[in-house]
Amino acid sequence: MVSGATSLSLVRDELFATMEEAELSLEQFIAERHNGSFLQQAVEYLQQVRGTLNLIELAGAELLAQEVLQQATDIPAGAGEERDVQLSALSNALHVLRRYLENVEIHRQELPELLLPAINDLRQAGAQPALPESFFFSARLDQVRPQAAAQTLDAAAQTVEARRLRHMYQVGLLGFIREQNPQASLKLMGRAMSRLDNLFAGEARGRLCWIGAAALEAQVDGQLLPRKSRKQLFARIDRELKLLLGNAQYDAPRSLLKELLYLVALADSRGPLATQMCEIFGLTALPFTDQLLEEEYQRLAGPGRSVMRSLSSAIREELASVKDLLDLIERGTADSERLSNLHTLLGKLAKTLSMVGLNSAGATLSSQLHVVAGWDEATPAQPQMLHKLADSVLYVESMVASLERGERRDSRPLEVQPGEEATSFAQHQLSEARIVVVDEAQAGLALAKRAITSYLESNGDKLHLANVPFSLQAVRGGLWFLNQERAAFLVGACGEYIQKQMLETPQMPSEQMLETLADALTSLEYYLEGGAVLRPETSPSVLDLAADSVRALGLPVAA
Repeated sequence: MVSGATSLSLVRDELFATMEEAELSLEQFIAERHNGSFLQQAVEYLQQVRGTLNLIELAGAELLAQEVLQQATDIPAGAGEERDVQLSALSNALHVLRRYLENVEIHRQELPELLLPAINDLRQAGAQPALPESFFFSARLDQVRPQAAAQTLDAAAQTVEARRLRHMYQVGLLGFIREQNPQASLKLMGRAMSRLDNLFAGEARGRLCWIGAAALEAQVDGQLLPRKSRKQLFARIDRELKLLLGNAQYDAPRSLLKELLYLVALADSRGPLATQMCEIFGLTALPFTDQLLEEEYQRLAGPGRSVMRSLSSAIREELASVKDLLDLIERGTADSERLSNLHTLLGKLAKTLSMVGLNSAGATLSSQLHVVAGWDEATPAQPQMLHKLADSVLYVESMVASLERGERRDSRPLEVQPGEEATSFAQHQLSEARIVVVDEAQAGLALAKRAITSYLESNGDKLHLANVPFSLQAVRGGLWFLNQERAAFLVGACGEYIQKQMLETPQMPSEQMLETLADALTSLEYYLEGGAVLRPETSPSVLDLAADSVRALGLPVAA
C-alpha cells in the first residue's frame, strides 16, 4: 500500500477543501459563540480530516488533527472568554497543519517533529501534559555500560563530594534557565555531571550521570537551543539527583533516559561521551538539526524574527541617511530642502521605532524634532546641538542593533531619557573596558586549567606549572580592579595551593585533590564567563561554590 508523503497527492484536493470548511466553521463559531451548529460542523469536518490522515498514514499530522478534534469537542456552545486561549490554539494548529501538509507535498519528506510545538500548545491550552521532544524518537535503552573505574571514597566522603557536585550542577542550571550565557552554564553542569559519573561509575545508580553527561556535552557541542522543554528536562535531572544521592538502589526513569539520548542523536556531536553513546545505543544522526527544526517551524507558524530583522535593516538604512545629512550640516553645505528632509526623516523614524517597541529610542528622536525645525540657512545649527543630535543617533543605532540580533528586551541597552544619551554612551565605554579586563581574567584561568591537565598527564612535570601562579596573580589583580574582592581572594587561594602543594613539594597531590582544584577554577571561570562580575546579583551562589572547592583543598576561606 502506498502511504505517507507519496500518497498525499491522491487525496490532496479533498483533504484541503475539508480543512478549509473546518477553519471556516471554527471562525464562524468564534464570531457567534451561541450558535453551536458551527462548532458541530467544525467537529464533523475535523473527523474527516483525521480519518483521511489516518488512511494515508501521516502519523504526525494525524496526531495533530486528533488533538485539534479533542479540543474542539471539549468546547461547549456559548463558550466565553475563558475559552479564548483554547480557540486561538485551535486556529493556530489548523494553520500549522495546512502549512505542514503543503511542505510534505512539495518536499516529499515527513518531519512530524515540526508539529510538536503546535500539539503542545493545544495540550497546554487544554490543561494536559506536554509531549516530550523525543516522542517520535526510538532507542534501545537497556544496553550495558562498559566497565568504568570509580573514585574510591568511603560512604561519608562520597556523600559530601556528591552534594558539592550537585550544588555545582544547580548553579549552572540556574544560569541556563535564566539564559545568562547558556553555554557557560551548560559547561559547568557538564563538569558536575561528569564528576558525579566518576563518583558513581561502579554503581547502577550512576547510569543517569553517565547518560546525562553525554547529553550535556551534546547540548554544548551541537549548540542546541535553550528551549523551555530542555530547561525542564535538566531541572528534572536535578530532582532525580536528589533521589539518587539518598538511595543506592536508585534506577533512572526510562522516559528521562530516552529524552537525554534524543539530545545526543539530535546534536550529532563528535565529543567522546556522545560518540560512546552512539556506539553503545546504536544512535544514528537524525535527518534534521535543531536549527532546521526552529527555522521550519517559524515558517509554518508565520512571520517571526526574520521580519523584525528585515525591519531593523530598513531602519538602519534610514539612520545612515540621517548621519549623511548631519555630516553635510556640519560642513555647512546643507540647504533648506535637506534640513526639511532631516526633520521629516527623524519624525518618520521616531514613529517607526515606537511601533516596534523601542519607545525610548523613538522618544529620543522626537525630542530633537523641535530643535531641527528651527534650523534653516539663516539660522544654522550650533555645534553643541549637532553633537547632541549625533549622540541621539548613536544611541538609537545601538537599540536597533539589539533588535536586529533578536535580543530580548531585558538584554538591550538601557533606555534613557532624552538628553542623557552622551552619559549612556560613556557608561557603555566603561562597560566595554570592564569586559576587556574580564576577558583577560578568563584567559588566565583557562591557562591555569590547561596547565594542571598537562601536569596531571605528565605525571607531575612541574614545568607545566611554572607560569601559573604569576598568571593567577594577574587575574587576582584584575578582579581587585573590578571591586571583586571575594573572587580575587579565591583566585589567590588557588594560586597559593599550586605554589605550595604542587611546585614546592616533591609529592604530587592526589587525583581527587587536582580535580577539586579544577572544580574551583571552573567555578571561578563560570563566574567570569557567565557575566556575574558585571552583574554580581545574578549569580550570588557561584562564589559559594568556588569557596566550597577551595575549602575542600584544605585552605582557609574568608567568611
